[in-house]
Order: sequence, then structure tokens, then C-alpha cells
Amino acid sequence: MEEVIHARGHENVRAEHTSTVEVTTDDYLTPAGDCILAVGADRAPADFDPEFVEACRDASATITMTIEAGGHEGRVAGRGDPDLEYTNERSAVGRTSEYVDDRTVMLEAAFAAEGFDRALVDALADGVEATVTFTVE
Repeated sequence: MEEVIHARGHENVRAEHTSTVEVTTDDYLTPAGDCILAVGADRAPADFDPEFVEACRDASATITMTIEAGGHEGRVAGRGDPDLEYTNERSAVGRTSEYVDDRTVMLEAAFAAEGFDRALVDALADGVEATVTFTVE
């Protein structure tokens, strides 16, 4: 199963955060938002199909976030958890930790924002369109 979000980069994309990666519906980004890869998302976790959400609530599920922008692609995988809510209407956050809040879409991700390829990050900093796909297996 998959959920697709359309968003775009922003001149302040830095992708330097070491424990989270985020996509937001907000249309702006301050330099402090060093975990955010894309803004202006057309969907948020609250919009995801209930079947997808239920599949993500399995602790043995593998959840993968793939971001494509400017001819570049990055992918990171984490795991599901019964406590995942998928109720936030603004942001989808992948975490390297086991912390859960209403924005969390995966736990124990292999890496966070800082782990994405710099060519992809540079393209996002140029403001290109981005497609973010979450899959669950």
C-alpha cells in the first residue's frame, strides 16, 4: 500500500537534522526547520486511507519514505508501531527514535534529514516540485 504527497522544496531546505525528517503542508520554512525536506504538501497524515494507517500500526511493518525531486531520489525506511496516530493535519515526521506523537509516521528510521543525498537536498533548496511516497509492507 502507498500514500502519495505532492509538495515542493524551499530555499531554506538544509536537511541537517539528525533524528527527524519532515514534510509539511505549511507554505514557508524558516532556517530553523532543518528537518523539513518539502513544504506546501497537498496532504497530511490525517488524509491517509484508514487501511494504510492500520497497516502502519503493525510493529513488524516496514514503512518507507521516498522523495523524488529534480531528477534525484532519496529513500529511508523505518518501522510501524501500534501507537502511531496519523491524525496530524500539517506534518508527516519520520523519526530515528521511538518517540510517537500525532505527526509521527514511522519509527527507528535508518537515518533522518541529514542522511539524504546532497544533490537531492540542493534540488529541494532550489524549490523544485517533489513527490513523497510512503509505502508500508
